[in-house]
This record gives sequence, C-alpha cells and structure tokens, in this order.
Amino acid sequence: MAAVEAMVALRDLAGDRLEVEVHAPRQGFVYRPLAVGEPFFPGGLIEFDLEDLAARAGATFCLDSVTGVDPDNHHVSTPDRDEVPYDYLLICPGAKMLAAVSGAETFWGVSEEGGVAETIGRLRAGDLHRLAFTIPASGWPLPIYELALLAEAELSRLGSRAGTILTIVTPEDLPLGVFGTQVGERVGELLSERGIELVTGSHAIKFSDGLLQITPGRPIETEAVISTPGIEGRQIGGLPKDPSGFIPVDEFSRVVGLDRVYAAGDVTAFPVKQGGIATQQADVAAEAIAAAVGVDLAPRPFDPVLRATLWTGEKPQYLYGKLSGGFGETSVFSDHALWEHEGKIAGRYLAPFLNGIPGEAGPGTRAGPQPRVAAG
Repeated sequence: MAAVEAMVALRDLAGDRLEVEVHAPRQGFVYRPLAVGEPFFPGGLIEFDLEDLAARAGATFCLDSVTGVDPDNHHVSTPDRDEVPYDYLLICPGAKMLAAVSGAETFWGVSEEGGVAETIGRLRAGDLHRLAFTIPASGWPLPIYELALLAEAELSRLGSRAGTILTIVTPEDLPLGVFGTQVGERVGELLSERGIELVTGSHAIKFSDGLLQITPGRPIETEAVISTPGIEGRQIGGLPKDPSGFIPVDEFSRVVGLDRVYAAGDVTAFPVKQGGIATQQADVAAEAIAAAVGVDLAPRPFDPVLRATLWTGEKPQYLYGKLSGGFGETSVFSDHALWEHEGKIAGRYLAPFLNGIPGEAGPGTRAGPQPRVAAG
C-alpha cells in the first residue's frame, strides 16, 4: 500500500524531477482488505499487476527485493544485483507475519485462506457450534471483528444462529479501542446486540483438546479457533531497528540517523499497523523527498488519522479516530461514510489511481460488499 501510494504521489508532486523505481519480490499487488469476505462470498479479492501500475504512474518496476542498504554509499543490495544506486530511498515492505496461536487457523489476509475457509464452511454446514476468534497483541485487529460479524450474519441468514456460540478474545481493553472510546464502546454494543461473546484484556496462548488457553482467565471451551497473525519487523541489513525489528522514523518518515532514507507502513516502529496509516506515512515521505529535489512546498509532518470501514454482514459501519501517541484521541462510529468514497482503505492517491484501473478478480461471482478504495 505504502509503495504504490508513494509512487503515485511522487509523480504528482515532483513530475519529471525524479525517476521512480519500484522493487518488489512479486508482480501481483493484492488488495488485501477485501480478504475478510473470501470465506463468505468468494471471488471479490482483487489483484493488480505491479508492472502495469508502475507504467501507468511513469515509474519502472523491478522484480526483486531489497536485502540490504548501504546508506553511506547510497545503494541497496538485491539477490540478483549486488548494488543498485539511489538518491533517495523509501523502504515499505510491510511486516513479517507469524502464526500467533498454536492450534488455531490463521487468517493471513490473502486469497487462499485454507483452513479459515474450511472452518467457516463447517460452521455454515452446522458441523461447528462453538467458534472462537482471537487477536494477538501485535497487528491490526479489525479483520477478526469482521470475520466474527460476517459469521454471525451468515448463520442468521441460514436460520442456524441458535445454539451456536461465537467468542472474540482480545488483549484490548475495548474492542477496536485504538480508534478511541466512542468506537470501542459502540463496537462492544454491536457485538452484544449480535450475541457475540467478548473477552477483553486476555491473550490467547494455544488451542488443543477443545480448550483455548488464555491468560489471564479460564480456558474457553470451543471447537475451533481463528486468529489473525502476529507480526515482527523484516530484517534488512544496514537499517536501524527497535527490539521487535521495526524501523524507527521521525515525523517526516525519515529513518532515524540516516540521510535520504525513508520508511513507511508496517515496517516502521509506529504502533498502529493499517493500510490507511501506511498511505499517510508514504505521503509524508513523498512530500519530504519532493521538497528535497526542489519542489516548492512545505512538507507536512505525520499527523495520523484512522479511517476504516467495518463489514458487519448487514449495513457497514464507518470508524474514525484521531490518533495521539498511537491511540485514539477522538473517535466517531457512524453508519454513514465519513470520507469521500466508501471503501476499505483511505489513501489520498491510492484511491483515485486504483479505482480507474481494472484488477483481476478471483474466481466465482461476488456477492459481498463492493471493492471500492477510499480516498481520504
């Protein structure tokens, strides 16, 4: 998300003052926020071709990955080429995802959900009557709430909701409390209205023999568990990192202690890992780079705002939170869109850019929410 946002932003801000080169280990760019719908209405996940996106933005695409940075000599290392020179470097490879709960099915947020789709299929068929959803301390919590709400809506649609226990276990004090108090309280009310049990302030440890072990708290009886992954920083030689492997950046997305090196998205040490936040960091970096090459603008510092669309299986809800110190300072929970376009990711450049480009949809007929990308 951050790389595509920055690529388009730099072309808009700097024009032909910069030659932009995008490096990625895969040519497909999957719009991952739509993946929560795949176990329920397959065929809605969209994939774009990065080489095509780069060409449309006047950039060059390179099918390789950056394995190391030499900030003194201004070049990066890749598996195929030892040295690739740069004048300015923006690092945004995302975070490394890890299975967080032993025995649980992990929702990786990509097109092939494997065990998650199978588990939802068993729930739909009436073979499961207890299903737990868990969230690790790291990572983005929204998808697990969507999976639980979509599962409840599917059971209600099928007339088999009675007798099925759905439970969310989260280390949060309030569900989606990162947005702020109002959102957390309203999400809690929504879960209660839908009969979804909520256990807050607890970490899921492992699932075996019909029991989900949590701490603190007593084991929870359940027949299956779905968890979002934990995350850690990616190892890129030559870059500073915090104890969890994430890259520290300043208010202009510059990597702390390095010249002409920036980072954006989940790879940074900013505690909230979300696509909209990644695009905001990319915009900050793009403005700083554009100013550095002579564009007449005053770069704006990072001022994070969370915007998200919560799929509920009924009417979508729109969540807004002004962040301070990584957590919601003010928040809004609304059934009306709070930004220009309904969608899953708010990105100033990403939205109009992708909305005008056909992507390759997965197989099947889409029956879920429409895959709009939100501008913000």
